[in-house]
Amino acid sequence: MSKDDFKNKAGDKSGRDSHYATLRRNVRDAKRERGEIPTPDQRRQKSNKDWKAPQLEAEQVFLYGLHTVRAALDNAARKRIKLSVTQNAFARLDIGDADALGFPVEFVSPQDIEKIVGPEAIHQGVLLETRALPVRKLDALKESPLLLVLDQVTDPHNVGAIMRSAVAFNAGAVITTQRHSPTESGVLAKSASGALELIPYIQVTNLADALGELHRLGFQTIGLDSEGPAEIESTFSSERVALVLGSEGKGLRQKTRETVTSLARLDMPGAIKSLNVSNAAAIALYASRQHLATVKSKAKT
Repeated sequence: MSKDDFKNKAGDKSGRDSHYATLRRNVRDAKRERGEIPTPDQRRQKSNKDWKAPQLEAEQVFLYGLHTVRAALDNAARKRIKLSVTQNAFARLDIGDADALGFPVEFVSPQDIEKIVGPEAIHQGVLLETRALPVRKLDALKESPLLLVLDQVTDPHNVGAIMRSAVAFNAGAVITTQRHSPTESGVLAKSASGALELIPYIQVTNLADALGELHRLGFQTIGLDSEGPAEIESTFSSERVALVLGSEGKGLRQKTRETVTSLARLDMPGAIKSLNVSNAAAIALYASRQHLATVKSKAKT
């Protein structure tokens, strides 16, 4: 075999290896975006001790991450201000010609994005400056059979995970308080993995008043409590359900407990009797969907 033949074969192998490596990376990234595998912890390589978050203007929101930004770009209600992106990330977004998008696109380095979102953010080379989504009113939800209400759940990672479950089970909205709850942000949107663009996120000033309005709209409001008097499956009594979950650690506030239609618990026969609020939300949503499917089936017969 000549040197040229060897080089050609080696080049072919290198090209194939590069192609397969790209495919493996794309599959791995897709799984991470769907939450099927964890995102690697990059804190060991980076430090945010010298980083300071930029002062945001009113309604200004920075979204980052491939899946999050792609979902925002697909949302007609989302106002786009500027896309900052690396050349590689732009190719992976697969959104066409930069000059034809209708908003500014700036090609930057990963370090440029880190100056805005911080060195620990998993931005994947893409940052979208946008505006907060339009405010929705509770009376717009009168046709929704299933809602999720959060009583001062403060962790944006938990709220984002809850939003994903809410979208998966086709809930009509996630309702929360204006105080002691995360506002629309890059962290919330990244944790929601695109769900922020698919479900109304409604923040109310007074949760007890909001629950009263939901009652007038025909919703049974069920507060989840580990010491609830009955299992959730035996508590359903309406064609419209609003699940109410309390904050991490403290649970439902007393005023909320007094205002909901019913208190219920999740049946957990094991030694652990409480779950992370996002896990509890997913289980309660599943139980609610089973109930609503039964109601719908009975209505047809």
